[in-house]
Amino acid sequence: MNIHEYQGKDVLRQYGVNVPNGYVAYTVDEAVQAAEKLGTDVTVVKAQIHAGGRGKAGGVKVAKGLDEVRTYADEILGKTLVTHQTGPEGKEVKRLLIEEGCDIKKEYYVGVVLDRATSRVVMMASEEGGTEIEEVAEATPEKIFKEVIDPVVGLSGYQARRLAFNINIPDELMGKAVKFMMALYEAFVAKDCSIAEINPLVTTGDGEVLALDAKLNFDDNALFRQKDIQELRDLDEEDEKEIEASKYDLSYISLNGNIGCMVNGAGLAMSTMDIIKHYGGDPANFLDVGGGATAEKVTEAFKIILSDANVKGIFVNIFGGIMKCDVIAEGVVEATKQVGLEIPLVVRLEGTNVELGKKILEESGLNITSAGSMADGAEKIVSLVK
Repeated sequence: MNIHEYQGKDVLRQYGVNVPNGYVAYTVDEAVQAAEKLGTDVTVVKAQIHAGGRGKAGGVKVAKGLDEVRTYADEILGKTLVTHQTGPEGKEVKRLLIEEGCDIKKEYYVGVVLDRATSRVVMMASEEGGTEIEEVAEATPEKIFKEVIDPVVGLSGYQARRLAFNINIPDELMGKAVKFMMALYEAFVAKDCSIAEINPLVTTGDGEVLALDAKLNFDDNALFRQKDIQELRDLDEEDEKEIEASKYDLSYISLNGNIGCMVNGAGLAMSTMDIIKHYGGDPANFLDVGGGATAEKVTEAFKIILSDANVKGIFVNIFGGIMKCDVIAEGVVEATKQVGLEIPLVVRLEGTNVELGKKILEESGLNITSAGSMADGAEKIVSLVK
């Protein structure tokens, strides 16, 4: 789950991470009032969307005076920002962060992530802050330093000092940088983050070390114990189909193709998308109905797939282990009747109660194409769509 920058900074502030003062604003008047409250000579007006690259897209402006705050707020609010993370459709700006300006001396990068290779949390740092860390990794990987953290001990002081030293934090600010990193790690663990990224971390003219930007992502599987984080969810920033899918415990991700996929199991779903691509088609979604799907769940999955206007055909690929093929077949038949399906539908069933499942499909009298294997099903749906 993602949250906005201003929300991330509020979370970090609870753990002693140094961040600039700022207020969220939903209107131009609120933006001006927030700037008045801050009372600084320089105020930053920042678009709040779930995407990086806002500055390059015109979503971050530095204002010198209330008139400029009003001008920039009016310009950004309601604007559709297109960045490298939003895709060509962009995202509409519905809220702003009005933040105090600061005298930036140097920009750095600090991030905390889970390294799946070591199964441990890793803190990364670089003196190349303010730019995409992926670009730094590609062009100058030697400028990225990492510390693998023992989950029993946590981030040690010597590890934080080594990172600060390696990225050339000034000696007089070493203590503050170490305190910042320790607090960032504490917040990462306590709030079940999957990413905590500070880009840039800055040193200032008045001798502070603070997070000028903050990106926090959270592990969805841990949200049951993070009720305060769950309340920060902004549904306006999420795909409507993905929101609907989450209501029925369906794992759904919208893609740009035209072949809808309904599969049980994440691995099989990935393989299904791969084989559709292999035969020259384009998957419209990732959809895993899970191991314990009911006929109702399958019906809702169908409705979500069909709510995508780009879908020109559907491939159902089920391997019944815990899942029973007859239950899937009943759900497919019920969904087809409810939605009045008019596009090609190919179904491949294998596993528990497969013969009963195939019989249900055959006797339904509906226009359903049966497939004998995953490859056969992919080839058929691609052909039918074309």
